[in-house]
Amino acid sequence: VPTSVFDRSVEPIKPSDFALYANYPNPFNPTTTIRFDLAKNEKVELAIYNTRGELVKVIASGNYSAGSYSVMWDGRDRNDRVVRSGIYLYKLKAGEVMMSRKMTLLK
Repeated sequence: VPTSVFDRSVEPIKPSDFALYANYPNPFNPTTTIRFDLAKNEKVELAIYNTRGELVKVIASGNYSAGSYSVMWDGRDRNDRVVRSGIYLYKLKAGEVMMSRKMTLLK
């Protein structure tokens, strides 16, 4: 009989660097997942922008511990309205570091 063993004394592996990954799926409809890694504790903001540079929605904000994270975006703006098909940018600010990537919403 297969069993699984979880050793609570083992420290989880922490990323050694800051990283922002390509969203999945891309293109997407209606949801996509954005993953990022933090090598140290940071104040984080993950936000979605349209191609005119206008803020669509902040999907993650706060103090995060070092580790790996996944955040889902449901294609809605900050007023809970479904956004149009098109290209969007997601930007991650973590401390002094900032990185962005493109994604496409197809309906």
